[in-house]
Amino acid sequence: MSPTDLQFSEHDDEFPPDAAAAVDQGLDGFNAAAAPLHEVRSLAVFARDASGAVLGGAIGRHWGEACELQELWVVESQRGLGLGTALLRRFEARALVHGSWRFYLTTFSFQARGFYERQGYAVAHALDVFPHGIVKYTMTKTLG
Repeated sequence: MSPTDLQFSEHDDEFPPDAAAAVDQGLDGFNAAAAPLHEVRSLAVFARDASGAVLGGAIGRHWGEACELQELWVVESQRGLGLGTALLRRFEARALVHGSWRFYLTTFSFQARGFYERQGYAVAHALDVFPHGIVKYTMTKTLG
């Protein structure tokens, strides 16, 4: 079938759920056939106060020797007190238990590049294409 025989739809902001699901399922199927992605495992560390309220967390995933930190957040009242460092160290230690020792993450220039550099991460790539001077950094760290 030629592209001239097809109907195209273009969307901003909202997508047809059936079309988005078809793309997700198609890509998932392709990826599953190409790589053993079923081996990817989630990894998380959370900090709670005495009442059980979450004060921060580190969420990511590991696969073999690689570990991705996808999110690190600390409630504003606890920032600058060492909780972020404690969460990150526990996250890394947990990954090491699973045999993952190469870490990577992305952070924007308005987020936590300096924090991650103080924790031993280095900028591997800077993507300077965003408005308002915002840069997205990919950072890496190797342990052991």
